[in-house]
Amino acid sequence: MSESKETITVNVNVEMTADSLQAIVENAKKVEGRDEKGVYRIDTADKVSEMISQFILENDFERYAKNIENYPRGS
Repeated sequence: MSESKETITVNVNVEMTADSLQAIVENAKKVEGRDEKGVYRIDTADKVSEMISQFILENDFERYAKNIENYPRGS
């Protein structure tokens, strides 16, 4: 099992496809369901944050960030 690392929260703007966002919203609705009044109570911004954070941790973004070859020039 991998060791647990300390993390921090960073607020950023993330570019993604509209289809990605639509998939997150649709799947979150399926997972969370409606409340007793039939209304979805899902904070989609929080769900996007959770999904991206999970992806970053599972796909070793730390290793990616440490590789200087991954940095675009002139940004």
